[in-house]
Amino acid sequence: MDIELGYDSWGSRLRTIGTAEITYRKWTGRPVTLGPWELVYEKMNTRLRRIGTTEITYTKWTSRPTHVGAWDLDFDKLGSRLRRIGPYTLDYDTLGSRVRTVGPLHIDYDKLGSRPHVVHLPGEGAGPGTLPDDLLIALFLVLYWRTEEQENARRR
Repeated sequence: MDIELGYDSWGSRLRTIGTAEITYRKWTGRPVTLGPWELVYEKMNTRLRRIGTTEITYTKWTSRPTHVGAWDLDFDKLGSRLRRIGPYTLDYDTLGSRVRTVGPLHIDYDKLGSRPHVVHLPGEGAGPGTLPDDLLIALFLVLYWRTEEQENARRR
């Protein structure tokens, strides 16, 4: 099953993952909902703290996430790339800059290769264009954190 990723008219912000709509705060540009779930940030609006009722915890001194609900997160030896989110392993392309798979999901990029365009899920999902909730949350977090990393690198 193919799940299409939709973007805004400028092509810069992810607006849909299949049938799940993502809405953004007007002034900050941060996502505030993912499908039926509200996204909650810390007081200073810096880190994503919760998706619906699923808490995200971080290390004490850095902004690296350690848990998403009951899921553990594993990073590579240098601690820079996410390797596993709960039961879903992540694989990267040969240069290591783009996520290619999240568990059973295979991510295809647009013609320029910079933006995820379609996600393939073997078999049938919860409905046409719909991902199961756990896969939707995992995919959103991976894409969200990669976008955050790219924006932070641009600011430096």
